[in-house]
Amino acid sequence: MPAFPGMQDQSPSTHRHATRALALLLAINLFNYIDRYILAAIEPLISDQFFGAKDETAMAKTGALATAFLVSYMILAPLFGWLADRFSRWQIIAFGVALWSLASGWSGMAATFTMLVLTRVFVGVGEAAYGPAAPTIISDLYPEEKRGRMLSYFYVAIPVGSAIGYAFGGAVGQHWGWRWPFYLVTFPGLVLAGLCVFMRDPRGVRARTDATHQKPKIKVADVLALYRIRSYTLNTAAMAAMTFAMGGMSFWVPRYLYTYRAADFGGHPDLGKINFTFGAITATAGLLATILGGWTGDRVRRRYPSAYFLVSAVTIFFAFPATVLMLYTPFPGAWVLVFLSIFFLFFNTGPANAALANVTPSGTRATAFALNILAIHIFGDAVSPPLIGWIAGKSNMNTAFLVVSGMMAVASVFWLFGARYLGRDTAAITASEAAT
Repeated sequence: MPAFPGMQDQSPSTHRHATRALALLLAINLFNYIDRYILAAIEPLISDQFFGAKDETAMAKTGALATAFLVSYMILAPLFGWLADRFSRWQIIAFGVALWSLASGWSGMAATFTMLVLTRVFVGVGEAAYGPAAPTIISDLYPEEKRGRMLSYFYVAIPVGSAIGYAFGGAVGQHWGWRWPFYLVTFPGLVLAGLCVFMRDPRGVRARTDATHQKPKIKVADVLALYRIRSYTLNTAAMAAMTFAMGGMSFWVPRYLYTYRAADFGGHPDLGKINFTFGAITATAGLLATILGGWTGDRVRRRYPSAYFLVSAVTIFFAFPATVLMLYTPFPGAWVLVFLSIFFLFFNTGPANAALANVTPSGTRATAFALNILAIHIFGDAVSPPLIGWIAGKSNMNTAFLVVSGMMAVASVFWLFGARYLGRDTAAITASEAAT
């Protein structure tokens, strides 16, 4: 039985290589999100040490930690995407994973808040090297009719890694201090970086049949042509709106439960228990939604070429009312709405990223993913964490979450509008690739 469904039609050697590649990339992506959400889990502890409870601007300042990471991540992603379209993607990934792992350890050593901000910048540089390359390797290993499922397996690391980051960061931080979670993720990341050195790029396998053996030459016109693909542009806009809402709120959930909703937990909540509960719900809902979303998108696509966008639009629309109701429902009952909100948010992960791969030429696919990363973060969660902190400081966290969550409905509109172009754009790329 294959390690992941959908591989049974491959030759044994290709099957083994694809399995190893997907498993390693999944493990790396898991640690990627563990590292990101450790910071969110221990934000209250960092804020207390550097600013104290009386500083009204503390939340806006700690929200800037997320922005510092995202600014370097999104700005450098296009550069690494360009490199990934020309050189070994596994070597680039190895560099990125090693850099962000060392920077995570450095985060634990930060003596000042300014130094902590700088370490998060270097984490962003490392993830910028990894982000554009990883999904394009999977896209090269699997045909377009299976990419939704295969990318869903890869992206289950988002909810599961986030959940582990919340639970691990909260528990370790509560007992040993906020520095230790950063120390403990450094070594596993370096091990994963070392394993990347021994992997071969699937593009290299194809290159051996190419008599010219030339590296692809990417022109500015090729990059600009990506933005003339309407489904690519609208997909990116929808993902930016979703990232604005989900990225901003996910950073502040531990703080929201620990302080603003403290009365629901008896007035003296345990940060470790709150993070563990939220992490368990995130892992369960996100895992189910990500796998089911990829399967549903591939299944419905057999009849409707626009299925990836239709599935994404419908499910994220339901996430909006679930989130709003959660804000005004007492805990523990509100945990049910937290589950539903996370489930509907993660349902689109596989379909949206598969659509991104299917409408872009293979020669510029890493660049396409990199530009997508730039756009969704510059207009998404680079803005929303400090915005939530600012609104909460002026009003309250319920108001901040309510304002930001409205972008879920905006994402739904973009995907619905893009559905009219997705089938046509996918067919155009398939025909172009077949002709060459």
